[in-house]
Amino acid sequence: MHSVFYFRDIKPDNILLDEHGHVHLTDFNIAAIVKEDLKATSIAGTKPYMAPELFQTFEGSHPGYSFSVDWWSLGITAYELLRGQRPYVMRSNTPSNEILQMFHKVHPTYPAAWSLEMKSLLRKLLCIDVQKRISCFAELQDLDYMSNVNWDAVLSKQLSPGFIPNRRRLNCDPTFELEEMILESKPLHKKKKRLARKTREQGSDGSPQNGQLQQRLDNVQRDFIVFNREKSKKTVTDSSELSTSEKNKVIEDGQNNNVEPAAYLSG
Repeated sequence: MHSVFYFRDIKPDNILLDEHGHVHLTDFNIAAIVKEDLKATSIAGTKPYMAPELFQTFEGSHPGYSFSVDWWSLGITAYELLRGQRPYVMRSNTPSNEILQMFHKVHPTYPAAWSLEMKSLLRKLLCIDVQKRISCFAELQDLDYMSNVNWDAVLSKQLSPGFIPNRRRLNCDPTFELEEMILESKPLHKKKKRLARKTREQGSDGSPQNGQLQQRLDNVQRDFIVFNREKSKKTVTDSSELSTSEKNKVIEDGQNNNVEPAAYLSG
């Protein structure tokens, strides 16, 4: 029996470009592997990019969902990258029932400047009916809009990307954060908190495995050295032993922390 991979968190934040401009998915924290004949039931994703069927799971009115949720997220991401805003407006405190109603009452608008083929593609990705939504690579390849794409060249990274990030700069905005909108029943980054709470409740280290994990987490926290680049730069540049060329290089390296609005590493 085969298993199916669910990424469950496709969004611009998790799409990075390498130094050549090729796309890579990152952050598999809430990804899941599900047996082919089963559906996932746990709540996972980032609200603005989650498919309608995930919110039905919230309401207890749906038995589960399939990997087609990732294709919905791809549609939301594509729309946002093209227009600079998402098709549906929701906040971290928007109730799931209101979000479900929004999907049925609010219809995404498509600028007149967009081609008919592009609009058709987005509509097929942002289809509330899971059975009619594009949900596999073959269906994407069969579209007329994609007929001229050399997929072998794409997969082998032979095509030249339209944008290549400047690797001497920080090509992202560290102030933009969606973490508060991430939903996950048992996220990995909360493992330590759950373990600590369980330890307090039991008045012991719990199982031997949990005790070993807690010890390793404590060791990492103790041994991890916090590196302050700005403080380090100031200390080094103030040193009279540095040559002029070395000082210039330190200053130049420090400028990599400056945010360039025109260039983003995140999708």
